[in-house]
Amino acid sequence: MNRCFRLQANRHLQVIRMSKYVKELLQSELEKKVANENIRDFLVVSTKGVGGVDNNLLRGELKKRAVRLLVVKNSLFKKALGNQNMAPAAALFTGPCAIAWIPEHLKVDSQRPDAADSIVDVAKLLVEWRKKIPAIELKGAFLDNSVLDSKASEQLSKMPTLTELRGKIVGLAWSPGARVSSALGSAAAIIAGCIKTISQSSEKQAA
Repeated sequence: MNRCFRLQANRHLQVIRMSKYVKELLQSELEKKVANENIRDFLVVSTKGVGGVDNNLLRGELKKRAVRLLVVKNSLFKKALGNQNMAPAAALFTGPCAIAWIPEHLKVDSQRPDAADSIVDVAKLLVEWRKKIPAIELKGAFLDNSVLDSKASEQLSKMPTLTELRGKIVGLAWSPGARVSSALGSAAAIIAGCIKTISQSSEKQAA
């Protein structure tokens, strides 16, 4: 009886050790992914209730636009965020969560003119897909070291994309008497102003 009990206890201890090892391994891989792909700006969404076929279609279309979607284990991802100096973003991870982002090496280049190039593009894509798959839920976003709630993340989809801003820069640069430096400054002001407004709105709603 005692021998049987010891055997069971040893097996249980081995399972605990293995579970800890697996978690540490997953934790390490997550941190490497965050660092290697420079995941600094991302949307947090829930795909709970999305069927297998729709899920594959969504991922496939996002991939064509250089966007990645990853379901995460909240406890592990929160630790990864903390270790990468993004601890405030942990507040977004409650319930089923997935992150949508653009890996650094896939950001827009001349060979992929249709690829997403900013978190604004990601928000626009997901809002558009939500019309087809209502189960998709935008839970928030982490942008420029700021935490945005679900309503604020919705506003991202209404902001001009970097491509649209570049178009404005060209227009400003070629306008009578305009200089490229002032054009660039105007575009930067547009981006900064939009982000600041959205962030302040999110903070007021939270208060």
